[in-house]
Amino acid sequence: MTLTLTSPVTALRGVGAQKAAALAKAGIYTIMDLVRHYPRAYQNRSDIISVAEAALICRTQESVPPAAFILTVAGEPKVSMIRRGMTLLKFKAFDESGMLEVTYFNQPFLKDVFHTGGVFRFFGRPALGAGRVQLNSPIHELYSPEIPLPPIVPVYPLSQGLSQKLMQSLVREALKVAATELFDHIPRPLLEEKGICTLSYALRNIHLPNDTDALETAKKRLAFDEMFLLSLAMSSQKKKREADGAPIFSDRDVSPLLSCMPFELTGAQKRAVSDISSDVAKTTPMCRILCGDVGSGKTAVAAAALYMAAKNGYQAALMAPTEILAKQHYADLTELFGKLRMNVALLCGSMTAANKKKVRESLASKDGPKIVVGTHALLSDGVDFYNLGLVITDEQHRFGVNQRAALKGKSKGCHSLVMSATPIPRTLSLVMFGDLDVSRLDEMPPGRQKVGTFCVDESYRARLLGFIRKQRDEGHRTYIVCPAIEEAPKKAEDPEEMANLLLIPDLYDSEPPLKAAVQYAEELSKTLPDLRIGFIHGKLKAPEKDRVMEAFVKGELDVLVSTTVIEVGVNVPEATLMVVENAERFGLSQLHQLRGRVGRGRAKSYCILVSDSKNEVSKRRLDIMCKTNDGFKVAEEDLRLRGPGDFFAKGGEFRQHGGIEMPFSSSISDTSVAEAAVETALAIIKEDPDLSSPRHALLSHIVSSMYESSKDTIS
Repeated sequence: MTLTLTSPVTALRGVGAQKAAALAKAGIYTIMDLVRHYPRAYQNRSDIISVAEAALICRTQESVPPAAFILTVAGEPKVSMIRRGMTLLKFKAFDESGMLEVTYFNQPFLKDVFHTGGVFRFFGRPALGAGRVQLNSPIHELYSPEIPLPPIVPVYPLSQGLSQKLMQSLVREALKVAATELFDHIPRPLLEEKGICTLSYALRNIHLPNDTDALETAKKRLAFDEMFLLSLAMSSQKKKREADGAPIFSDRDVSPLLSCMPFELTGAQKRAVSDISSDVAKTTPMCRILCGDVGSGKTAVAAAALYMAAKNGYQAALMAPTEILAKQHYADLTELFGKLRMNVALLCGSMTAANKKKVRESLASKDGPKIVVGTHALLSDGVDFYNLGLVITDEQHRFGVNQRAALKGKSKGCHSLVMSATPIPRTLSLVMFGDLDVSRLDEMPPGRQKVGTFCVDESYRARLLGFIRKQRDEGHRTYIVCPAIEEAPKKAEDPEEMANLLLIPDLYDSEPPLKAAVQYAEELSKTLPDLRIGFIHGKLKAPEKDRVMEAFVKGELDVLVSTTVIEVGVNVPEATLMVVENAERFGLSQLHQLRGRVGRGRAKSYCILVSDSKNEVSKRRLDIMCKTNDGFKVAEEDLRLRGPGDFFAKGGEFRQHGGIEMPFSSSISDTSVAEAAVETALAIIKEDPDLSSPRHALLSHIVSSMYESSKDTIS
């Protein structure tokens, strides 16, 4: 049987139904899937050290990294049973500088592998014990000077039932198929012009690099591919969206609306309204993001956009992620548009069936309300619009990409505005690629103060409790946010986890235990018995959440302990302190949103991030929060640290962040690679807009497969 890249993994020798099922859990079904199953890290086994060097390192360094040794077995292994169900295999091995002891647990079969005089390359973390260097369960490979061993060994992500050895073997077989079957979608002259290696070289050396230079060359090509194909796909998708068209709002005079507002717009708000006015005057659909911190006036700008749509006879929908926020918008907009004799409708899940039916019928009617505010209920089947011309999504990071697209899909062509205090990395990336226009509200209304942000560890606990009491004494209120609802047992460590991630650093060292909202509220009530403390979380029923929240709003509670359920939709001007426990467990966008819950009144407000994490990446993230209140800068750092997320869906499912689908772009610090990729893509699109030329046939196929399942989901 001739193997091809589309052959199932069961076509490989040794892969039966059981192994195929384990591979399927890792998303591997075909030979090509194996080729594209990239290592998550690498072990550098080329730097051999001696036993004497290992002894010195163990004595002088607190943290000892794994190392490689070339050792000769000094004597036959001895197997002993240390307790029922656990065996211990031990033997001594040596080099010219000294001798060490090798130990394996529960692997008695290795007695037939190691014999006196055998030479092996061992790889493991050395330690001192009983005055001698020891290696516990090291990786071993038979050594022969005539047959060189791979210097850099890949470490793959695994699912249950798979081992590194099996995955490495299967990938090698897949690479043999790729060597003859895989065609490069970028012409060689273009590769030479950009200084990029061939796809064949890149795939071989991303899995089996000869040295670190070969690995970097491979990563550079694969990063180029990611950015290049992304740019091509986005350009193609943008053309399709533009072909749908959008209604022209010819009457864009918003002065009647502005005269009804109790304040004058800031300069930034006026610029944003002007941007929107220019967009909706064209048949090309507006696709704009409105970025501004809490209190910068996004809702007033949204109201102007809603007014333009309604004034021109089109319907406009504003979707909010929670009922609290939707009802808040509804109340504000009803009061504002009521002055202009314009009706606003509300559609939420908690409404009675009769009321929901009445609203649905009105939205499908020519004479129904032109403006509707709602939650996910707007996406429901049976909600049809007579002539939807504008869609606005608020707190945009809280909606999935497909959810935003579903509302937009209620009309063949309409304008789209998304709002967020912190644009998620995915959206920010689209801004960088020019697919979204951006309006920034970088001015705060007069009198608004920045929220002072500080990061502290557990040693500040007593002072923090005193500060909470001080806020109460001054008539203010405090939020305390925990990452968990209730305490959960700690997960066991993964025995497959490899330690030597020298080429791709391990970012996930052990983190402090999670604070849980329920237990923490109980503890706090005992520690601060004179304070009125309540708690809410997502598992509480809506009436109970509303009751507790209302008590906090009215000042019947001094402290509200919560999960991130209070991230949006809460407006309590008297709240001046936000405490975030286990702050390292939250994304930057979440932290910025949580910080936005305070600082809504005239009093000075604070955000305290509590973290005992020793993780350097976590520390850098929290440091960003302390240094800036600018949501856009926060999002830029979020993009750099977490990756852009999915631009195009697999099976219609998107993530808002994470770099798994673009693993190489986020690891390349050389921005010229991205620039070259985008420039190349734009040049090809300019020359061949539809990729219809025969020489672009393979590119056209790849691009089509990227965006066909994701039409209208770029938001």
